[in-house]
Amino acid sequence: MIWLMMPTNTFWLHWLPDIQANADSTYFGQQGGNILIYTFPILFISVLGCLYLHLGKKDVKHKNGSDSSSAKNSYLAQWKKPAFVKGPLGIVSWIELSFLSMFIALLIWSFSSYLHSMMANITRQSAAEMGEKVWEAKLYSAGLLLGLVGNICLAFLFFPVTRGSSVLRLVGLTSESSIKYHIWLGHLTMTLFTAHGLCFVIIWAYTPQISEMVKWGKVGISNLAGEIALLFGLAMWATSFARIRRKIFELFFYTHYLYVLFIIFYILHVGFAYFCIVLPGFYLFLIDRYLRLLQSQQRVCLVSARVLPCQAVELNFSKSPGLCYNPTSSMFINMPGISKLEWHPFTITSNCNTDPEKLSVVIKTQGSWSHKLYHKLSVSSPPPDRLEASIEGPYGPASAHFLRHDTLVMVSGGSGITPFISILRELLFSSIGSCRRNPPQVLLITAFKKSVDLTMLDLLLPASATTDDVSRLHLRIEAYVTRQIEPTTTTDDQSPCRTMWFKPSAADAPISAILGSNSWLWLGVIISSSFLIFLVLIGILTRYYIYPIDHNTEMRFSYTSRSVLNVLFMCISIAMAASSAFVWNKKQSGKEMRQKIQNLDMPTSMASPGQVVSSCYDVDDRELESLPHQSLAQNTTVHYGQRPNLKKLILECEGSSIGVIVSGPKKMRQEVAAICSSSEADNLHFESISFSW
Repeated sequence: MIWLMMPTNTFWLHWLPDIQANADSTYFGQQGGNILIYTFPILFISVLGCLYLHLGKKDVKHKNGSDSSSAKNSYLAQWKKPAFVKGPLGIVSWIELSFLSMFIALLIWSFSSYLHSMMANITRQSAAEMGEKVWEAKLYSAGLLLGLVGNICLAFLFFPVTRGSSVLRLVGLTSESSIKYHIWLGHLTMTLFTAHGLCFVIIWAYTPQISEMVKWGKVGISNLAGEIALLFGLAMWATSFARIRRKIFELFFYTHYLYVLFIIFYILHVGFAYFCIVLPGFYLFLIDRYLRLLQSQQRVCLVSARVLPCQAVELNFSKSPGLCYNPTSSMFINMPGISKLEWHPFTITSNCNTDPEKLSVVIKTQGSWSHKLYHKLSVSSPPPDRLEASIEGPYGPASAHFLRHDTLVMVSGGSGITPFISILRELLFSSIGSCRRNPPQVLLITAFKKSVDLTMLDLLLPASATTDDVSRLHLRIEAYVTRQIEPTTTTDDQSPCRTMWFKPSAADAPISAILGSNSWLWLGVIISSSFLIFLVLIGILTRYYIYPIDHNTEMRFSYTSRSVLNVLFMCISIAMAASSAFVWNKKQSGKEMRQKIQNLDMPTSMASPGQVVSSCYDVDDRELESLPHQSLAQNTTVHYGQRPNLKKLILECEGSSIGVIVSGPKKMRQEVAAICSSSEADNLHFESISFSW
């Protein structure tokens, strides 16, 4: 409502003066009104969301195993179908299209309303009284309203990249699925701000006011600060386009850290009181970013690594038994021995129920970072006895929602199979547990380039699985090898998998939640307590230092000094609250973690850390009937030299509620989205998993 009313005369002439008159005090000054109507409501919603998610964790198992009728009869299911599958926006559902349309309508409404209000008062007489020409006055107003509309986009820009956000979880979004919204908002923000800056540069260039470009006023708008912020924004924008981002990822990654300077100079440009409009999203992002920083400083315990013949590596970390996450969750990994600055996201393949003390990820060799890791583990002689690693996460969906469907179709290409490993292991766990009696029918359609990549299928089942367990899954696998017309029998393709064990360090710790098992509750405490500390600090600053100077006139005390002090107090408040919660939770679980590291359960076949143990994939010499992987192989059909007919395979599936999840190349995701959006697919529920931003 506030965003809708902001461009109107009612807001500026009636609402805002009343709010500022009632909120004006010797403790917060005129910025108190902005904190009240812009910042506080969003933070309050976020805290309530944390409380809701904390209480809802108790019902997760019940929800995951609930009857599928809710999915069958849900009216929203039709809105989740793809509306567009191609184009600059990618795959967009009807819900996303609706919200995007409403957001664009808000921008158009704001632009047109500001335009009408500002331009209506510009006449030759009014311009002459100001010593300006009509075109100068109109261009000035156009530049101002472009900046005001750009602020709306900036206010929402940080919400999608707050990975541990309760706001995202409340609306059913995950950190990786919301990245595209950040991209859309980023392009809109920089387009509007660039146009905003150009309008004023043109005015100053064509009038004898070029000195305005280097003006840094004590009060009011600081032009030079805005220009510097725009330059940093343009540097980020130029390196964020897909062609540069994917080919020179490191340039994009490092340049994007300029957001810190962009925000600082933006605050110096408009003042902290006006920045309160943008503050809520940035405040939540800052808390999340600081918690990630605290978590990333801890070296985690990497127990072992398994090198697969298909140039993939499975990393196995020690984890705290109390750490729970849902299938398709992901985490970011940094290895200083490969790159001290690079962080890369990977899907977690293990299941927290069947692997209570282990967390695994599979990394396929595709880029320079993963190639260096594979080379270090497969070629280096002797193999390393320890690899330092840090993580951020895990991050994932709020529930295992795919359990609600009668039939589950999973479509993958190449390394896109990794999210489905965790799904299958969750289905296996639910089939033998008490939470669900009838697991859904499962069809896995997977495409690989070479036959050696078929070894990825051996990771689908945990080592503890039995033949009886596998038979409960009702699993059918259709595997396609696209670049070979027959199986190859080269020595390289038959090379065994190698497992190496690493020597843990006393400083290493198992992976655990940054805020413990009650992380949502602690996050709510951090948000509320840090905001309260912030209000106390700026209240003391205003009452005993700023107020005696300006008496709330905002015409004497420097905007720059006020903004710097407010930003400093905001950072101090967040650091105090988050650090206290982090230290408390670390002390509570510290002793247990150290015991887990010292008592790692190593296999008897390992003689010493760093030793390589080979295990062959060729099982012809074993008792096949006793192997669960043989039962899996019996349900697998391999097709050589062809691509899957996705439309035929998907539409042939039976069930009143069919979940279709796709993970793979862009063209594959678009093809599956087109099938699910067709009129023939009323019972298909589409979901896409992608890290290719």
